[in-house]
Amino acid sequence: MFDALQAHPWAYPVLEMVHIAGIALLLGNLVLLELRVFGRGADLPVQSLARLSLSVAVSGFTLAAASGLLMFASQPAELLANRAFTLKMLLLFVAGGNAAWFHARRSLQRLDGMARALMLLSTLTWLAVIACGRWIAYQ
Repeated sequence: MFDALQAHPWAYPVLEMVHIAGIALLLGNLVLLELRVFGRGADLPVQSLARLSLSVAVSGFTLAAASGLLMFASQPAELLANRAFTLKMLLLFVAGGNAAWFHARRSLQRLDGMARALMLLSTLTWLAVIACGRWIAYQ
């Protein structure tokens, strides 16, 4: 399979498109939920919006993770030596830990200042992940 990624001229670009689509689904839905946590769209029930947006965000993450693993497998040595890639992986762990903290403290039920801070940290972390992903090509 990894030979096919390198042999076919369209394989890797298609994989990158899938990766970007997954990121768009993930970040777009997190920002939508963040806007609601910050008080926009107050007529929308938080729990209903969260069920929808988080399920789509998880689907986006799954697409991005699967395509990212395939891209990694096609050139692991080069990526492991790339500082932008290493920082991206660290930021992914930060994003996961932040999400776990957000949900463990039941932030969607509280909608307090800490919930807003964690949502903002999430969005900023995911934007940094995207920046590092783009930076990989220039390292």
